[in-house]
Amino acid sequence: MIHLLLKTKKFIPNEFHNNFFDIDFKKLYNNGIRLILTDLDNTLISYANSKPTEKIVSKFDELTKLGFEVIVISNNVPSRISVFLEGLDYKGLGNARKPLLIGLKKALRLADNDYAHSQTVIIGDQLMTDIYCANRFKAYSILVNPLMKKTEKWYTKMNRKTEVKMLKKIKNKYPKKFNELSLDKRK
Repeated sequence: MIHLLLKTKKFIPNEFHNNFFDIDFKKLYNNGIRLILTDLDNTLISYANSKPTEKIVSKFDELTKLGFEVIVISNNVPSRISVFLEGLDYKGLGNARKPLLIGLKKALRLADNDYAHSQTVIIGDQLMTDIYCANRFKAYSILVNPLMKKTEKWYTKMNRKTEVKMLKKIKNKYPKKFNELSLDKRK
């Protein structure tokens, strides 16, 4: 894990927002983004929940009407994704193995169109998996605050400890970017 700390720039998101709903999706669309790959756990719902809220379903529908394709991509088991998407006309991928790129490549193959990496945004709540993976994939990356940390699994809690160290490193090495993104508001 130490070698990861040396590549600080790979952990800096393009944007940071309090939550999924605060993202300016129209701006993303105007900038050429067409595919949204969004994390599930603590990005859309907490680990304590399994189904999407009406607000999430409505937002996904709004994004589709705007011209986006939305795919849920998670390191969690495929059955969790299936339960979340049950009855909805959206695709998902479990066992994505982020920060490895294999899951992102699979997600692109699931998509209805042939999207370039530059047309893809990856949204998630973890620097160590979602943002690092997105930046290595050369996709646009958006970090959101986790919804409910107390429900996280042990391995996510371990990632959070490394994330705190990485945020300090970003603050020291790239203070202007750290402040511009308001990463000090990271919960």
